[in-house]
Amino acid sequence: MTTTETTSQVQQWTNLAQQLRVDSIRCTTAAGSGHPTSSMSAADLLAVLAISYLHYDFDEPQNPNNDHLIFSKGHAAPLLYSFYKAAGAIGDEELLTLRKFGSRIEGHPTPVLPWVDVATGSLGQGLPIGVGIALAGKYLDKLPYKIWTILGDSEMAEGSIWEAFDHASHTNLNNLVGILDCNRLGQRGETDLGWNTEAYAARAKAFGWNAIIIDGHNYEEINNAFSQASQATNGPTLIVAKTMKGKGVSFLENKEGWHGKALSKEQEAQALQELNAPVRSQTFPVQKPAAGQLAPLPEVTPLELPKYELGATTAATRKAYGDALKALGASNPNVVALDGEVSNSTYADEFAKAFPERFFEQFIAEQQMVASTVGMSVRHKIAFASTFAAFFSRAYDFIRMAAISRANIRLCGSHAGVSIGEDGPSQMALEDLSMMRTIFGSTVLYPSDPNQTAQLVAEMAKHDGIVYLRTTREKLPTIYGPDEEFSVGGSKVLRQSENDKATVVAAGITLHEALAAYEQLKGEGIAIRVIDAYSVKPIDEETLLEAAQQAGNKIITVEDHWPEGGLGDAVLEAFSERDGSLPEVVKLAVQSMPGSGMPAQLLEEAGISAHHIVQAVKALI
Repeated sequence: MTTTETTSQVQQWTNLAQQLRVDSIRCTTAAGSGHPTSSMSAADLLAVLAISYLHYDFDEPQNPNNDHLIFSKGHAAPLLYSFYKAAGAIGDEELLTLRKFGSRIEGHPTPVLPWVDVATGSLGQGLPIGVGIALAGKYLDKLPYKIWTILGDSEMAEGSIWEAFDHASHTNLNNLVGILDCNRLGQRGETDLGWNTEAYAARAKAFGWNAIIIDGHNYEEINNAFSQASQATNGPTLIVAKTMKGKGVSFLENKEGWHGKALSKEQEAQALQELNAPVRSQTFPVQKPAAGQLAPLPEVTPLELPKYELGATTAATRKAYGDALKALGASNPNVVALDGEVSNSTYADEFAKAFPERFFEQFIAEQQMVASTVGMSVRHKIAFASTFAAFFSRAYDFIRMAAISRANIRLCGSHAGVSIGEDGPSQMALEDLSMMRTIFGSTVLYPSDPNQTAQLVAEMAKHDGIVYLRTTREKLPTIYGPDEEFSVGGSKVLRQSENDKATVVAAGITLHEALAAYEQLKGEGIAIRVIDAYSVKPIDEETLLEAAQQAGNKIITVEDHWPEGGLGDAVLEAFSERDGSLPEVVKLAVQSMPGSGMPAQLLEEAGISAHHIVQAVKALI
């Protein structure tokens, strides 16, 4: 590049950076809130990236060859939106609707904008999700797109960031670039390491990353760093850029007390004067990606689910999950599986053995596992992730944010409830139904036999949103035939008569306790209705309403779960939304802290065994 060309390039970067700073100030001032100073520190970095390295077609955001730009520091959304304006994707009028009711330009980025892959703003999530996208790009799509992730220095204290650092180097993701906007100041003062860029670089290198330290406002250094990162062949790259919060405005630059604060109109006028940049709407074209060829996929073939013989087979639903997942993988090459180093217990190893190129071990890093699953969803993979149900609680914020991201992911939690037995309470998920039910738009399924599990796993693959399947450690009798169908939102009435005095609603292992209780009560001349509420969310309201009307308006729910937020509350909520008198409802659930023991002992001790169901029915009627 000649001296004249270099000067012209630097001027172009400068012009864009100044426009980004100006617009970050203007839109936050118009909103009366937001994070202008956090946006201004990274403006030079984004200007060089946008003009010279990013490859993206804004007219075709689903182009599989597009690079992916993720703002892990989602509070710098004004910078991202200002870039969208500079790229010609949105107009100035829409930019100035930042944070207004009904605007797509929200306080933090969400995929309501077609150029945003995932919602960010809960810090520590952008880089882990970037790992998932990079895994898909390198090992599944086999396309050369890059994942550029802009990080804040405050979020480098998040453990999830270091799960991502570990996994990205372990899987040699040379298509992933982290851009650390090290501006020293967090929300209430200096960050953990301040401007100690050497420490950040040392940590990155210790995790096997390439690390480049630069002045984040020196265009030559920025350009050289991006050039090196874009050509990396061995491992991911972290660019540690020393920057100043509020760069370019004297009363903001490197000053505490400005985090998350918009300028007044008078301050805005002074800031724009100091930036020596008039309000303008210059367009800076972004390079479109070169045409790439996706790795060819075999055709989807008819699904052949495993079949278990009615009445003659006992099998754990966790094993049926693995069998069904393997069958899905054989049918659809777009199905991928992830696991948190327990695949020989969740039985995801059935898939791993059959399709190792589509199985991604995430080790004991549940946040990274869910984040990778979300990243796979960005690339339109049908992604299943499994671990012990209790351990999904570590990744709850990632699941919550996945719903905001409009992600389509399937989660399977095994070893749920006191019925796991001797391992004790640390391994017993007793809050997972409640946790997953609270997720926006989620689906929660709890099968009780292997054929039902296989059918529901197939349904999961077709369903959008966050879908959770709860499986059981213990082997259970096969009570449904292999051709029985199960729909999301449905239930099965397994026992009923015209003389039913009450209804017992159960799912999973407690359904078998309910069936045993039915037989005992039948021998004593007491008829009850038994409902398998395998779809906990959405729950089958019509069947519950009909049962209440026909069976004495008395219902007993029984679940291997704490009483708060699980099956019992789902049943109560179904009736609370109806006009008329409510049925009398008794909830049987785990009420005290369990210990170790045999499954039958623990079910009895928890008060959710057949014996306790019988007692509850008698007391109720």
